[in-house]
Amino acid sequence: MDYGESIQRQAIITCPYCGWQQTEIMPLDACLYFYTCPGCQRALRPKAQDCCVFCSFGTIVCPPRQTNPRGAGYTESDPTD
Repeated sequence: MDYGESIQRQAIITCPYCGWQQTEIMPLDACLYFYTCPGCQRALRPKAQDCCVFCSFGTIVCPPRQTNPRGAGYTESDPTD
């Protein structure tokens, strides 16, 4: 898959519990479902409407959502749309 120059891979995750901020590199072709905060050691999971922790707590949404704003895993023929 060609992501081109417009995909941003670096995002800052902010912990909703302690406020710790950490810069992370996002994977290009996957969503990150779990993240352990380096500050308070709590496990972060995506909010109900989001596909990953970057979409919920990051400064930039994940690469799959950057390339498909309707959501990761969505295709035009998706029967759930």
